[in-house]
Amino acid sequence: MKYTESMLEKMERIVAESGYIVRYERGHFQSGYCMLEHRKVVVLNKFLQTEGRILTLMDLIPKLTINSESLSPEAKKAYEDLTPKYA
Repeated sequence: MKYTESMLEKMERIVAESGYIVRYERGHFQSGYCMLEHRKVVVLNKFLQTEGRILTLMDLIPKLTINSESLSPEAKKAYEDLTPKYA
């Protein structure tokens, strides 16, 4: 997988279409992010470079409540590519 701005935008779209707000702020995040679940806000460390942002979102997306049926076709495909297939 390549860590590009395009990949980052796809991942941000998945989160946004799931009803979450993605914000980049400064702070002391041990994991690179902070979730405010009741407000559906995801705060990522703004000092992370593109690769760090992508890796953080890859860690975060499986922890979010995402209904893949409500995603746009493009976001749904990206979501299916990112999530592991369980047998």
